Amino acid sequence: MDVRLDPWSDSRFALLERINTPLMRRHVGGPETPEQLLHRHRRYLELPALGGVMYAVLADGAPAGSIAYHRRDWQGEEIYETGWNVLPEFQGRGLALAAGRLMLAALREATAADRTAPGALHAFPATDNAPSNALCARLGFTDAGPCEFEYPRGSGRFLHSNDWRLALR
Repeated sequence: MDVRLDPWSDSRFALLERINTPLMRRHVGGPETPEQLLHRHRRYLELPALGGVMYAVLADGAPAGSIAYHRRDWQGEEIYETGWNVLPEFQGRGLALAAGRLMLAALREATAADRTAPGALHAFPATDNAPSNALCARLGFTDAGPCEFEYPRGSGRFLHSNDWRLALR
């Protein structure tokens, strides 16, 4: 399978709608309203101006999921955060691992000459999300243990997550 990352664009809203299902959003509080989804789409479009990128994951040219990195503050330091989704019909075929490796390569390339860039990438999968926790391990992250993670940021809703960390330098 040919896996590519394509920077988020207006044309990717339909992919976001396909991700917004009870099954796909079960570990992050469930589906969002149409208004929340549109707000999320707009935030994804603005990520490059904020030091991040949301990608559509393409499998043999077909939209199959999403993966991102972006800056955020975490426990008093600036870090990069990552997260991903793979549509059910593409799961179990190594797509998330391939997309994760491509995203890591893009992040390392983007930050190689930037001494002000955060030195660590974190992922915060729910503690009961076995596939995402396994993916973190396969990508070389270190599990720093459980944490209470606000998602979405500013919502006041906290998820019981694991804090996975990966040094970028």
